[in-house]
Amino acid sequence: MRTGKLERRAMPATPGWTAALAGLGAIALSACSFAPKYTVPDVPIAGRYQAGAGGDAGAGWTPASPADRLARGNWWTLYGDDQLDALAARVETGSPDLAAALAHYEQAAAYRDQTRAAYFPNLSLGGTVERERASAMQPPSGRSEKYFDSNSLGLSAAYELDLWGRVRNSVRAGNAGLAAAAADLESARLSLQAELVDDYVQLRRYDSETQLLQDTVVAYDKALQLTQTRHDGGIASGLDVARARTQLQTARAQVSTTAAQRTLLEHAIAVLIGESPSSFTIAADTTPLALPTIPLELPATLLQRRPDIAAAERRTAAANATVGVARAAWFPSLNLSASAGYSSFDNSDWFKASNLFWAVGPSLALDLFNGGLRAAQVRQARAALDEAGADYRAVALQAFSQVEDNLTVLARYRDAAADQTLAVDAAQQALDYAMTRYREGAVNYLDVTVAQTAALQTRRDQLALQTGRLRASVALIRALGGGWSEGDRPVMAEAMPESDASR
Repeated sequence: MRTGKLERRAMPATPGWTAALAGLGAIALSACSFAPKYTVPDVPIAGRYQAGAGGDAGAGWTPASPADRLARGNWWTLYGDDQLDALAARVETGSPDLAAALAHYEQAAAYRDQTRAAYFPNLSLGGTVERERASAMQPPSGRSEKYFDSNSLGLSAAYELDLWGRVRNSVRAGNAGLAAAAADLESARLSLQAELVDDYVQLRRYDSETQLLQDTVVAYDKALQLTQTRHDGGIASGLDVARARTQLQTARAQVSTTAAQRTLLEHAIAVLIGESPSSFTIAADTTPLALPTIPLELPATLLQRRPDIAAAERRTAAANATVGVARAAWFPSLNLSASAGYSSFDNSDWFKASNLFWAVGPSLALDLFNGGLRAAQVRQARAALDEAGADYRAVALQAFSQVEDNLTVLARYRDAAADQTLAVDAAQQALDYAMTRYREGAVNYLDVTVAQTAALQTRRDQLALQTGRLRASVALIRALGGGWSEGDRPVMAEAMPESDASR
């Protein structure tokens, strides 16, 4: 504690001091950066997709012209289902997962703003009002009072000259992290939308399958009645009746199991849109969904079309800037500081001119020894950069694989669907023949049972193939990045709970 006459410390207002300040400003403006020169990690890119070579393109997608691409935003409208459109809109407003992704983006935005704060001087205002007692053993200081006041009020300012790029690289890392979070938000949005559409496609498959099984139950019940009549007339055996009843009961059991599977999908959709499964239902609908025509761009374009790839690349850029921050710690930090205010040992005449104090000047700080801390931090930053680059390459290669996988599925399922249609026709024809010959007494009911089983299975396989093609188209759109493109700004959910999202 200091007592007695106040000290005043000031820099001489001379041309030399002015020149020094100008020199420091010039140094700051021409400050260097120790971040490595950033280059996007190399990824092997083919000239075209393999599944599109040799004319082996599946129906449901077409090579695109340079200006042709998926529409931004509501890509699910390609399936032509109003109820699906309404559900997708509810994902935007009700999904808790999307709300969490939005909150993560806002955190990244706040962190970036924190790093940018270092561009500006730090101003602080402080004051004390204290009553003190002097020690009896304290040397004389010109004051004889044992009890006295100690009051002060002052303003201080501090500013770090970014000579080595520590602040600028921190801001660059923050900007890259914000861009990565924005891409993460869009990736989460796309993932939820694709999951919703995929679940909805499967749910519609179960609607159609339920209708098929219900029609089958009606047909099997009529066949049982026919067999029972023939048995009562002494034409058919009890074995034929038992076989007919078995077919009927099996079909009825399949109606129930299919309904259970549909209900599970209905519950999954409820969770996606933020609804309670206990109070959520989707009306059954057997209207076929449209298989969309999907524009296909060159593989190189995929690197700008997938938000998860963009996020991985931006994290690599952030890691690159962080290396510069770590390397800047080897060099001294230069701060400019100033303070001014009033200090007094007496409550009266506190703000008179004689109680004024001020100080201004630069300060330089450099750690001379820290046990290898800085070297370890640089190694850690470089390793993090290597990890981010490897992650980026892995994400990009996985994206190419996903596109190729779904193009292949679409191509093969197209051919399989054509063959399956022929199989359905043949199985139905066989069933018709079997029933006709059974009525004529030419065959027993075993032949009818075999034909019924084959006809039902081929129809169910046909529905499975149709659903598989639709699901592959959803997966392909997701693999292509939906309607997103690098540089698109994140779109906030307009109807998020009035919340932190609007602040």
